[in-house]
Amino acid sequence: MKIEKKDVEYIAELARLEVSEYEKEMFTEQLSHILNYVKVLEELNTEDISPTFHVFPIKNVFRSDQVKESLSREEVLKNAPGQEKGFFKVPRVIE
Repeated sequence: MKIEKKDVEYIAELARLEVSEYEKEMFTEQLSHILNYVKVLEELNTEDISPTFHVFPIKNVFRSDQVKESLSREEVLKNAPGQEKGFFKVPRVIE
């Protein structure tokens, strides 16, 4: 499949990206090479290959949850740049 300059312009517009003429030419060529390589990969026989989620045999890598004591409100507010009535004080963002 051949990517054309108008395709790159359309993709850039969807992504709200501003690209120069040089970048349009460069991306047109790069995307065409990528799609040509995908064509090559599609020709591979993967019939006897089972699908995998990971290349390496990874089991659950998450740590187990541990219940522990949390910091007190006073300790947390010690590091706050501003506080008022036991809460963090931040600049107003809504008028």
